[in-house]
Amino acid sequence: MQHVYFITGYPGFLASGLIRQLIKDYREQVKHIYLLVLPEKMNRAKEDIFHFQKAYQLDQDFTTIIPGDITKKQLAMNEGTMAKVNNQVTHVFHLAALYDLAVPKELAHLTNVLGTKQVNQWVQTLPSLKRYVYFSTAYVSGTRKGKIYEHELKKKQSFRNHYEHTKYLAEISVRKVMNIVPTTIIRASIVIGNSQTGFIPKFDGLYFLLNFYDKIHFPSLIPYFGDSQVKVEGNFVPSDFVLQATSFLVMQEESIEKTYHLTDPNPYTMRDIQTMIAEVFLGKRPKRNIPIPLTKALLQEKMISKWIKVEKEAMDYFTIPSSYDCSETLKDLSGTGITCPDLKNVLPPMVDFYRKYKDDHQKQIDVFRQ
Repeated sequence: MQHVYFITGYPGFLASGLIRQLIKDYREQVKHIYLLVLPEKMNRAKEDIFHFQKAYQLDQDFTTIIPGDITKKQLAMNEGTMAKVNNQVTHVFHLAALYDLAVPKELAHLTNVLGTKQVNQWVQTLPSLKRYVYFSTAYVSGTRKGKIYEHELKKKQSFRNHYEHTKYLAEISVRKVMNIVPTTIIRASIVIGNSQTGFIPKFDGLYFLLNFYDKIHFPSLIPYFGDSQVKVEGNFVPSDFVLQATSFLVMQEESIEKTYHLTDPNPYTMRDIQTMIAEVFLGKRPKRNIPIPLTKALLQEKMISKWIKVEKEAMDYFTIPSSYDCSETLKDLSGTGITCPDLKNVLPPMVDFYRKYKDDHQKQIDVFRQ
């Protein structure tokens, strides 16, 4: 049976990358790809899919863009479209979510929790479904400390922001359908650019450090953020590793009912990462510590945060000493050649890409979009 893919979250960064990875890996097995797209993103989606089909020499009717909304009943698809799609789809990849650390509670709950519940209900109606793939996050662990395992979820944890909490609630709902439909859950840590080209559409996450160093780069002012006595791991993974690992893992029979941490098995501490980034970007090392509470207080000021282009919520990831076990992922990827690159080798292309595009306002997030 040939594959028919249905992907939510298009034309987002990972969704766009995923269709390219799937075609690269399984082109002869893929019959069609359906892409669920919010109406306001249709023009961007059409432009992206045009370049995708041209690059891979695909027929125009190989993909279908469907206007829809995961927060609506039947994903806002009309009856004719739904009847056609339901009888064909073999693999559903649910990536649609709000990934912003500063997202308001109500909006995060609507998209991440209620939207995922709508997708959960829909996938149970698909007669040919071979796999339901849900993109969660390693940070459903919230404020837990110590070693965190792939099979764990409910540990009475609290959360740093509404993004983490709503993704946790969404994953709970996905796990409820695991015994009904063949499901695989992907939990990536913080995704950075391509390990070879450095490409990334938005500068957030680890790029906040580059934004800070770009504004404040006098040797005497380059700081370390956080307590030097607390060893906090920074877990960052290149997008190409996430896409390659996902594409392989979710097609294996043994991955049904499994959760995978797509995390760095050998992460550096946040202090080491700050040193490496400063050295690659500025040729200098940070010299003194700035406590996280003070940093957040400064970033609370609108003008400062807007100038530096750093969200205060990002500072919370400098404080909790936790690590992510990825034994199941490593075991199931064994022998494939798919491994997470050493961050120190990824930083040069990452910094080069940032340096080239740092003044492109479309790549910088709007810190105060609320």
